[in-house]
Amino acid sequence: MKPLLYVGLGGAAGSICRYLAGHLLARVIATPFPVATFSINVVGSLVIGVLFGMAGRSTWPSAEGGMLLLATGFCGGFTTFSAFALENVNLLQSGKWMVAMLYAVSSVVVGLLACRLGMMLAAR
Repeated sequence: MKPLLYVGLGGAAGSICRYLAGHLLARVIATPFPVATFSINVVGSLVIGVLFGMAGRSTWPSAEGGMLLLATGFCGGFTTFSAFALENVNLLQSGKWMVAMLYAVSSVVVGLLACRLGMMLAAR
């Protein structure tokens, strides 16, 4: 039960931060490029990278609480792109270049196609 609480609290905080950051950036920067989402995805990727880098060098953040709260919860609520970025970096670091490229390209292409399909299904 405790792990679910960590993930839930972190996810709620991440979702609130995503909403506030997206709202603020959209008001400050007027452009057709999705600056808010792009920025949120980059920041989330940076944060999850820092967390995993710190976890590899020390006992903080702990796997039990800190990583569930911050990486899975906060970064997951802030952006799932951060997990996607981390998985690709791990694949690249382990020498699995082809798998990483396949995962990156197919995730973007299939994700876009699935989103479009969902919109078409909802329009029926």
